[in-house]
Amino acid sequence: MSSAEIRQKFLDFFKARGHTIVPSSSLIPDDPSVLLTTAGMQQFKPYYSELDPTTTIHPSIGKPIGKNTASCQKSFRTSDIDEVGDESHLTFFEMLGNFSFGGYFKKEAIQYAHEFITKEMGLKISYVTVFEGKENIGVPKDTESRDIWKSLDPNLEVREEGMSDVFWGPTGTSGPCGPTTEIYCKNATGQDIEVWNIVFNQYFYPGSREELNSGVAGKKLESLKTPGVDTGMGLERLVMCVQKTKTIFETDLFAEPFSPWSVLSIGGVDIRYNRIFADHLRGAIFLIADGVRPSNKGAGYVLRRLVRRVVVSSKKMGLSDDNISQRLDKVITYYSSSYKDYKNLVSDKKAIEKILIDEEKKFEKTLEIGLREFGKRYPALNAQSIKLEEKREKYVVHIPQTISGRDAFNLHQSYGFTIDILRDLAKEGMHKIDENEFANEFKKHQEISRAGQEKKFGGHGLILNTGEVKAGNEEEFKKALKLHTTTHLLQRALREVLGNEVHQMGSDVTAERTRFDFAFSRKLTPEEIKKVENLINEKIKEDLPVNFVELPKAEAEKSGALYFFKEKYPEKVKVYYIGNDLKSAWSKEFCGGPHVTHTGKIGKVRIAKEEAVSAGVRRIRAMLF
Repeated sequence: MSSAEIRQKFLDFFKARGHTIVPSSSLIPDDPSVLLTTAGMQQFKPYYSELDPTTTIHPSIGKPIGKNTASCQKSFRTSDIDEVGDESHLTFFEMLGNFSFGGYFKKEAIQYAHEFITKEMGLKISYVTVFEGKENIGVPKDTESRDIWKSLDPNLEVREEGMSDVFWGPTGTSGPCGPTTEIYCKNATGQDIEVWNIVFNQYFYPGSREELNSGVAGKKLESLKTPGVDTGMGLERLVMCVQKTKTIFETDLFAEPFSPWSVLSIGGVDIRYNRIFADHLRGAIFLIADGVRPSNKGAGYVLRRLVRRVVVSSKKMGLSDDNISQRLDKVITYYSSSYKDYKNLVSDKKAIEKILIDEEKKFEKTLEIGLREFGKRYPALNAQSIKLEEKREKYVVHIPQTISGRDAFNLHQSYGFTIDILRDLAKEGMHKIDENEFANEFKKHQEISRAGQEKKFGGHGLILNTGEVKAGNEEEFKKALKLHTTTHLLQRALREVLGNEVHQMGSDVTAERTRFDFAFSRKLTPEEIKKVENLINEKIKEDLPVNFVELPKAEAEKSGALYFFKEKYPEKVKVYYIGNDLKSAWSKEFCGGPHVTHTGKIGKVRIAKEEAVSAGVRRIRAMLF
């Protein structure tokens, strides 16, 4: 059974049982408490505590999802990045999940899982786990789940485990949480693999998981009015068990787009590099497609780390630039044809390739020099001859070295080596890095940078009337200026295409994208989105000047300048206009600035996504390429 068939079987199984199938959300979450989307439940988090799933319009499908839903969610976990290279760890993965917000609870969730695993997938369950309970947080032993499993299979082994293994959440700084039950099946080597984690969200905790574990004063678990179900099953692990492979890299998810590189050592090279190359290239493609751009902070830095490790791994494997380009093409072709939610990979292919190649070239300029410098300071094999007098023999002995944190940080600063690349290089020679010293050097650097940023950007980026421009350095600041000006063009283009019903409801600008919320009663058609995008790029081509005037608020309103109704403005305001003068300007808005001086400096704009936020409010994400 192929991975595409397994993915579809899961969705069809739950659709037949009254679940609404919801498309994968972006890897860039709306939840500010997390950097990237890490699980299927991320987009459903508000339904467990705030939103009514029977009345709230879901942005992806334009209607309420109801009490029961299922999805295949693109996910990314940075916590596993240093472990990639073994047989099971990944950064990017797909999470199959079914969710219930008061529609059903433990009995049905366990019954569905048992039926799907044993009948649909034809797998034998090795054992399951349930929560052993924890008195100091007020959660008892989960005897109910144990009894349900035993009613389905009296011979099934049920193990009790603790907080670290079978209690989920909360994710981020607060959220729903509860005990879990896990399903284990065997892979081709007979190893027990956790394939499915079923979370019973019974509680809400107003803090992080760490705070829950440590028992922060004043924060207690609260019982949810409507307990829910949140499940997660890694597609890669499930496929490994169904296809009876020894590792996830031998499944068709990797073997087809990366064969034979994912499963074979090339010319005796450590197979870890093959796996790092495959995982990171795949992850980078999906991050770029969802709007992440290489930078030195946040999600952009994660992407930069991936691309750099792809470059290092490819060189270790002896691959050429053409090899990388061909593999990128195969990955995009494979995933876009295997699941309809990934069709955008094809339309974004040129942009993805350009960003990857540009970032690769930037890094390659310094990589060779950096590797030589590293080799000079820390030879891959530092050995010495020791003469044993009594035997008159010579032995070559490997002496591991500790790479100083200062040296490691200098390599990071000078040549762009991330800590994980340095770890890989050190491992090769059986050396280690003084990571405490590295962390101290890094912290010093951050403090110096932050001080400089405070002088230049006021300490927090630029707070603007149209949103917040988030910039960590001058390069990011320049990109944010372009996207901030794009936001003005976007609002004007939307009103021209859709009419004056469009009104700003909020915005957020980073160095990677602009996010613009606006009042509008329906979903935009693909034709309308294209019209808006084309109109923005036409105005950019015209290279219109961008200026401002300061006016009394009442006079500014009379000029026809748009303003954000939620904002409280002073008696005197700045009006930024795009055009030759205020009267004839194509766009004019209340805004604190700053902007680019001419639209021609922006480059080309692409609308990456249009979706509903709530009833009567739409959201557009746009980026430069």
